[in-house]
Amino acid sequence: MKKKVTAVFDIGKTNKKFFLFDEEFQEVYREYVRFDPIEDEDGHPTENLEKLQNWLKDLFHQILEAKEFDVKAINFSSYGASFVHLDENGEALTPLYNYTKPIEKSLIDSFYKKYGPEIGFTRQTGSSREGMLNSGMQLYWLKHTKPEIFKKIKYSLHLPQYLSYIFTGIPLSEYTSIGCHTALWDYYKKDYHQWVYQEDIHKILPPIVSTETSINMNYNGKRIKIGVGIHDSSAALLPYVRSLSDPFILVSTGTWSIALNPFSSSELTTNDVAKNCINYMRINGKQVKASRLFLGNEYKIQVKKLAEMYGVPQDYHKTVKFNEDAYYEITKEFEHLFKWESIPNEVPLVATELPYDTFEDAYHHLMIELVKLQVKSIEMVKGGDIITKLYIDGGFSDNDIYIKLLSHYLRNMELSTTDASLGSALGAAISISDTQLNSKFLKKNYSLKKHVPLIIK
Repeated sequence: MKKKVTAVFDIGKTNKKFFLFDEEFQEVYREYVRFDPIEDEDGHPTENLEKLQNWLKDLFHQILEAKEFDVKAINFSSYGASFVHLDENGEALTPLYNYTKPIEKSLIDSFYKKYGPEIGFTRQTGSSREGMLNSGMQLYWLKHTKPEIFKKIKYSLHLPQYLSYIFTGIPLSEYTSIGCHTALWDYYKKDYHQWVYQEDIHKILPPIVSTETSINMNYNGKRIKIGVGIHDSSAALLPYVRSLSDPFILVSTGTWSIALNPFSSSELTTNDVAKNCINYMRINGKQVKASRLFLGNEYKIQVKKLAEMYGVPQDYHKTVKFNEDAYYEITKEFEHLFKWESIPNEVPLVATELPYDTFEDAYHHLMIELVKLQVKSIEMVKGGDIITKLYIDGGFSDNDIYIKLLSHYLRNMELSTTDASLGSALGAAISISDTQLNSKFLKKNYSLKKHVPLIIK
């Protein structure tokens, strides 16, 4: 008998992944691929949309033909801040512009002059000034620098919805993509920001539907439920929201460490905005207060320097466990010693100068400094909300020193780690499922592990 499965395409900037999940949300199949980027008209790297589309369709057809699987549903998760612009024939008019592509400062300045002041705009939209990373700014840029192309746009679809469109031919918008630092949404009005209407941008944005929407279609002679796609950060949050009853903060760690508070009860303040807080969005349109820290990137830079400084192998840091005596000695008269390369330096240092003889001690000092930054980031999104549960997933969930220090500094919170390597893909599968999740779900599917704070003398 064929196994009933939900298929998910999880499209990252580097890895394009495909998963099949059974009715218990256990992974039963996966496939990964990478495509070399191509260049847009300015020589900036971009997705190879044609290759991506062909891979999606070919692989899905293969799975539909497979004897062991009965595909009941398909959904899509993907990175945000990316639009595919379609003409009246449903063909892509432009490359998928990379969100790292620079925009002329004068154009962005003119935007804020017209629709600012900037602080007020940032608070309303939950989006700080970040050029193309604000996907709404891409539409403004197209309209004002490539008007002849803009005039031909019938619909602009965020990437997760474009992936769905490939299979349904139905252009739609949904909340999580609109709400992820796009500068399109007004969190006060719960509607597109006024500038979207003034610039006539709303005319090319398809109707908004709930992220849980699915379209029942006859696809290649088979009845399948096709989801409308979901932004990957919101997808990664969903299994937690659906299975936990108490309010919590999730810190998703990797190159960026993003602290997410889906229970925030207040709009962004001027202080939040000044400290780089933004909003993401839950599938029901509610705001998620988010604080971003370039933690993984800074960590990578600093451990490479430390390995060279102390003459140890590049991956030696992975073997270092928490040492209570080292912690005690370092914190007796603690000083900030590290000069950051990719994080703003609160304490101005000319260079990093370390008084330690061993890599282990230097590494402990580095981790204490980084975790103190992480604590600030968590407290920033927590604000005045009463939240006692803290979940950590991603790369740092395996770092012994990071976890022990965090549970020590935030001992008023109950800290748990999860192995959420399937996070956004699993969230995409859950978002179109009618299954009710319970508190055992994270333990069963995410290797949930609770951590007790250290008793440090």
